[in-house]
Amino acid sequence: MTSSYSANNITVLKGLEAVRKRPGMYIGSTGPDGLHHLVYEVVDNSIDEAMAGHCKKIIVALEKDDICRVEDDGRGIPVDIHPTEKVSALELVLTRLHAGGKFDKSNYKVSGGLHGVGVSCVNALSVWLEAFVNRDGKRYTQRFEKGVPKTKVECIGETELHGTTIRWKSDASIFQETTTYSFEVLSNRLRELAFLNPGIVIIFRDERLETPKELVLSFEGGINEYTKFINTGKKVIPEEPIFISGEQNDIITELSMQYNEGFNENVYSYVNDINTREGGTHLDGMKNALTFVFNKSLEKNEKLFKKLNPKYNPKAKENKEKLEKLTGEDIRTGLTAVLSVKVPEPQFEGQTKTKLGNTEVRTIVDALVKEKLTLWCEQNPQVCNLILEKAVNEAYGRIKARKAIEANRKNGMDSFGLPGKLADCSSKNPEECEVYIVEGDSAGGSAKQGRDPKTQAILPLWGKMLNVEKVHPEKVINNDKLQPVIASLGTGIGKNFNIEKLRYHKIIIMADADVDGAHISTLLMTFFFRFMPELIEKGYVYIAMPPLYRVEYKKFKKFVFSDEERDSALAELGENRDKATVQRYKGLGEMEWQELKETTMAPQNRKMKQVKITDAAEADQIFSVLMGEDVEPRRKFIEENAVYATLDV
Repeated sequence: MTSSYSANNITVLKGLEAVRKRPGMYIGSTGPDGLHHLVYEVVDNSIDEAMAGHCKKIIVALEKDDICRVEDDGRGIPVDIHPTEKVSALELVLTRLHAGGKFDKSNYKVSGGLHGVGVSCVNALSVWLEAFVNRDGKRYTQRFEKGVPKTKVECIGETELHGTTIRWKSDASIFQETTTYSFEVLSNRLRELAFLNPGIVIIFRDERLETPKELVLSFEGGINEYTKFINTGKKVIPEEPIFISGEQNDIITELSMQYNEGFNENVYSYVNDINTREGGTHLDGMKNALTFVFNKSLEKNEKLFKKLNPKYNPKAKENKEKLEKLTGEDIRTGLTAVLSVKVPEPQFEGQTKTKLGNTEVRTIVDALVKEKLTLWCEQNPQVCNLILEKAVNEAYGRIKARKAIEANRKNGMDSFGLPGKLADCSSKNPEECEVYIVEGDSAGGSAKQGRDPKTQAILPLWGKMLNVEKVHPEKVINNDKLQPVIASLGTGIGKNFNIEKLRYHKIIIMADADVDGAHISTLLMTFFFRFMPELIEKGYVYIAMPPLYRVEYKKFKKFVFSDEERDSALAELGENRDKATVQRYKGLGEMEWQELKETTMAPQNRKMKQVKITDAAEADQIFSVLMGEDVEPRRKFIEENAVYATLDV
């Protein structure tokens, strides 16, 4: 029987059906990221009102039963009937994909939500949504279910207030993984928005708690306060961040920058409040200007120029092309910067809006930063010299590191000369290969016996790990504890890192479930975060979860991962609970290899935590506080967070 294919087979998705059918196309995913994206879409509308100068306060509240509410004191979404569509503007905005005020530049000069799909998507993916509008002395409301209007816009009273409230419950049939919002994830983004929009007040409330938690986010200092926040607990120069701002062709540029004593580059770039994680033309312009200005300043500093070019003779007709210059990486070592541009018609590369493509923005940012930073260097020669000195030292370190890498290659430590302690797997397909980084030789021995030799490699570590937060990159490359990790993974580190050369797509840290094990895991994660951050960004780093107890009675045997699970397993035994044997595993070395395989290494049984970074700026700050040399910020952090700690005594 042949199936016919005619016009009758063509399905037309009307209204918001397309969003419900393919939600991932509109909000990225139906996991936790997509769920939180709903909140960002609604908040972005309020932020756009703020950027247009009509909104001062935004309230974001998480109510019980996974309900979210966003209120603002903007102008309120219009409720009058649209001239051609013959429905209210409010209904239009909430039910049509490409409807909104963002396309009309007389209302919004710049905006973040550019595709006009924002709040209508939230409506489509909610069990119900209520909109309340205070406008022109009256209060209006309308209710929707799964994107379909259930009531008309109705006036429910008079008010002196103005603004919009959107309240909704996301649809569990769409967001099957979870419909519970994370306070931490949302607070990171809302804090970011408050930094980027000085003068606005964002109040974030968790009303799900018995005693509601409230965060008031408002930063008059704008991105300068953001830079200081990232550098919390670090020694910095200059004391107040360098601030550059300007406007040309309706493009507004703001740059805040400050150096710290570390060796990592932390540059965050935004376009219309959107975090451009992949950079773009605005970031290229800034980087180019920095390299140009500091190299010009170096030419005027005879002492430092001579340090970088000891054989230079200004009288000799030497080929200037051979002179050592500072690279962009040298100059950005230890730099913390926040670059924020407001562009009326931004062109983003890809749907994810994470890379800016407008070529004119590069020229504008480049010229502005060159002009203002040159002036700053002339007015602050001593601080400028300190920055130059740091960059010149980095250039020195770069040359030394290159020599160290060459020496390592000669010693057989390149990708062909793998470390002797590594028990490698036979497969050469990185996608199916995993490496267990194991603490100590005894646990390493058990892991080698319990592994699948085709896909599972074992790398035992021994001795005290290096805390990379406190040392120069050159020492990291030469460190005998980290060299085997670097060589096993095959990617190189820092500026020489290449994700394409990664030999394993699962890097699993397997340490004892005690304080020492947690310390080793933290040191390794600090190393990955500082020198191989892409491993974490791409989701390749995991932490193994070996069981804490074995509960056994006759044929009953259960491995459990917490005190609660232990009590639950004992409860299953009923009156025989007192006869059960409860084995507490203090270390991996105490487990038989068969048990280690069954509980922690076999893919079908094991539990693992994937290491994720929800907010790079906050992660950077926490690593600096907890792993850095300054004791006071660490003490403060521990005091504030001690309530969440689990003690192993």
